[in-house]
Amino acid sequence: MVKFLDLKKQYKNIKDEVDKTIQNVINDTAFVGGKYVEKFENNFASYHNAKYCIGVGNGTDALQIALWSLDLPKNSEVIVPANSFIATSEAVTLNNLKIVFADCKDDYTISPKSIKKLITKNTSCIIPVHLYGQPCDMDKIVKIAKKYKLKIIEDSAQAHGAIYKGQKIGTFGDLATFSFYPGKNLGAYGDGGAIITNDKILENRCKMYSNHGRSSKFAHEVEGINSRLDGIQAAILDVKLKHLDEYNNARQKAANYYNEKFNDCTKITTPAIFSHSNHIYHQYTLKIENADRDALKDYLLSKEIPCAVYYPVPLHLQKAYQHYGFSDADFPVTNQLSKVVLSLPMHTELEKEQLDYISSHVLEFLTK
Repeated sequence: MVKFLDLKKQYKNIKDEVDKTIQNVINDTAFVGGKYVEKFENNFASYHNAKYCIGVGNGTDALQIALWSLDLPKNSEVIVPANSFIATSEAVTLNNLKIVFADCKDDYTISPKSIKKLITKNTSCIIPVHLYGQPCDMDKIVKIAKKYKLKIIEDSAQAHGAIYKGQKIGTFGDLATFSFYPGKNLGAYGDGGAIITNDKILENRCKMYSNHGRSSKFAHEVEGINSRLDGIQAAILDVKLKHLDEYNNARQKAANYYNEKFNDCTKITTPAIFSHSNHIYHQYTLKIENADRDALKDYLLSKEIPCAVYYPVPLHLQKAYQHYGFSDADFPVTNQLSKVVLSLPMHTELEKEQLDYISSHVLEFLTK
């Protein structure tokens, strides 16, 4: 049985440290740019063993700026998973590029086999999404990208601190993007995002594009946008970054507890676990098979158990993309998952009593 630690006192100490650092930023009036942003950028890059980090306004901006920095041919094709949040795909359109959706694997992440089938002479980039905190199969994706001379942006918005074959995700492609929305494994007290890269040229471009195209205060080499991580959010994130591995470990313990409880239920498929990577459970997402997923969701909500479907309508079926004319038959795994997935409560402070309450009601509904 999974053992739990009492983390309440520890989290109280972290909150005190966060409150103190917010006051420090206010005292120093370091609200935009400055030493707190620079410190976090350096520490976040070091955490990933990457050379550069650029703090930006949010995770969606991070994707748009990362694509912008690659200077891809206009209207070239970018392959993204159909099973993702729309931020992944809308950044492609905002860069005057063409979206090509790929199917996913049973573990919810983009399928390398599907990617390979979609490559044409117009393909320029792949954006794998480490969905729910599960690392993509980066060995195969990198191999495909090298063969066809494609760029890679890792959408790591849901996978802060996840590891694939001993290496932090976000360090396999040309760039990686992160969101620090409050609900993320590393969350700010508002919006925030970042880009990491080992390429100095891309770092310079990202910095310019995120700050009105500036190379200095009154010199603008290109037109850019205003998307900067502010000092208060950077200072908060820097405090929490020191504890990210502890946060992820707490989520993993909660997930293991769920897994033990659901092990004998044939109507539940728990998240895939691989020996070569670690899932950091931004979401704990089950497949509810041979049962009414929506009825279970309604039942859990009636018991005041928060739960949700990520994502009930795959991207290729969204009205925003009807003009592309995507064929539903091209996404069999994604289509099936949208009908059976259900995410249960997952955060760092789940207690045994809460996990028992949640899991017992799931089993009660499925076995009655």
